[in-house]
Amino acid sequence: MCAMKMMDHIVVHSLQVCRVATFLTEHLNKQHYRLNFDLIQSAALLHDITKTRSFKTREDHALTGGEYLADRGYPEVGDLVRQHVTLDTYSVAATIREVEVLNYADKRVLHDEIVSLDRRLDYILERYAKTQEHRERIYLLWQKTDDMGNTIFKDLSFAPDDLPQLIPHRGYTVELQKYQKLADQI
Repeated sequence: MCAMKMMDHIVVHSLQVCRVATFLTEHLNKQHYRLNFDLIQSAALLHDITKTRSFKTREDHALTGGEYLADRGYPEVGDLVRQHVTLDTYSVAATIREVEVLNYADKRVLHDEIVSLDRRLDYILERYAKTQEHRERIYLLWQKTDDMGNTIFKDLSFAPDDLPQLIPHRGYTVELQKYQKLADQI
């Protein structure tokens, strides 16, 4: 994160996505899923690893982030990062995969706040839907994300709308200061 000089707000977003993803993973694993906690945690923290750079280059940060991590010896983490915006396949299977947890967690975090899918959709449409074709594609992906969320939550004792109360908002001042100190040393 430091080597890529990630912007502070992207670091904070990544920390919050990690909290959501790991929270879901812990609860799914209590329901006899076998999700790799360390893989999800790593991918969640690094899912926007090339996003800061993408503001200048206009690159697909999901694709380049996945390549960046795979090139450094982390192909599994890279594969999850590559799919954090759009999954290769949207499965309707009963088994939840790590990539789906990460993708869903990212869709639930706007900046550093856990929000509903509808609120995040509004933001995505406002920011990225430049054409009618973009809008239609975003709506299609969002429906698939909603369906995936239903699968994720079907065995859990809480609903998607409960996440903000279950994972209370907190500041990231200490973590951000540590990051800034490390980044300044590079």
